[in-house]
Amino acid sequence: MSQELELSFLDIFQGLDDPRSTRNRLYTMSEILLTTLSASICGAEGWQDVEDFGKSKLEYLQKFLLYKNGIPSDDTFRRFFRSLDPEKFQELFRIWVQSISVGDVEGSVIAIDGKSSRHSFDDDKQMLHMISAYATEARIVLAQEKVCEKSNEITAIPKLLEWLDVKGNTVTIDAMGCQFSIANQIIQKEGQYILALKGNQGALHNDIRTYLEDKDVLKNLKAHIDYDKGHGRIETRKCFVSNDVNWLLERHPNWNSIKSIIRVDSIREEKDRTTTETRYYISSEIKPAEKMLAGIRSHWSIENNLHWVLDMSFGEDYSRIRKENAPQIMAIIRHIALNLLQITKNQMKRRSIKRLRKVAGWDYTVLSTILLQKFS
Repeated sequence: MSQELELSFLDIFQGLDDPRSTRNRLYTMSEILLTTLSASICGAEGWQDVEDFGKSKLEYLQKFLLYKNGIPSDDTFRRFFRSLDPEKFQELFRIWVQSISVGDVEGSVIAIDGKSSRHSFDDDKQMLHMISAYATEARIVLAQEKVCEKSNEITAIPKLLEWLDVKGNTVTIDAMGCQFSIANQIIQKEGQYILALKGNQGALHNDIRTYLEDKDVLKNLKAHIDYDKGHGRIETRKCFVSNDVNWLLERHPNWNSIKSIIRVDSIREEKDRTTTETRYYISSEIKPAEKMLAGIRSHWSIENNLHWVLDMSFGEDYSRIRKENAPQIMAIIRHIALNLLQITKNQMKRRSIKRLRKVAGWDYTVLSTILLQKFS
């Protein structure tokens, strides 16, 4: 076995408890994991795909592991992943990410946002919904947490933050996570935050909106404007930041970490129509409008560079893996595959994730480069 491969993935995931009976194990846990990860990198979307990939690439896979009994059947993959402990798998994912260098991320943005796998439900079970922490500059998934069926993101985000190292970074969260307890948790962990603000924080939202709608207030604030042109549209964003928050803290003492309030006006011009939207944010930092807007725009990248890629390149929204623990486990495996693909993509310019997955399926050298990737 390649020592690099062992250290970067398989060695850490040997910490899993094998759920199978000790009798008649024809395939090692490492063989099942390596086949599934490799297949996912190369475009597999279901258990039959994983089996077919393994059988077609057996000679290649045997360069790493013995596979003395060949490739497991799709039923073997299915039963194995349904029975794995997802909490342990999630924990080992975090250890794996922490064990490899992703470069100097201090001072960067960590975006936290949720995503549903829309076809992962079965019978009376709800679809899988997970929140992810995403290093926007490195484009690496740092962690994920499943949102329980009878809960929501407000309860899942604190669990995610419990072990996430946010020191020196700015955490961005949409309006669902705009809770003073979450803000305090980020500050206690020596991070900073920019939180989107909507009607779920009724009085706070109304006070900030009223203040930043005042023309006399706005004319005394330095604004930053940027432009984005593409896909037949022009979008203009104008950002205002005020550090005059003492009045706000008096009215909302639970929010004593707020140091800035932000207004962003977005004007989108298309051929036949123009739309305008105003959003409000709060932050624990004091920064000029240009940097605040950059942080807000970084948060939007979790939609474009993570959720969109998982749907459009990995077909996550259409995956019918839906029984027991398998949907959650496979969502994490997609994160592992995407992390490896992303860091490889950074070294192979002009290749999209979709194209890189195709090439990996055709070229053993490229697949090996992805599997043996180190984050540096």
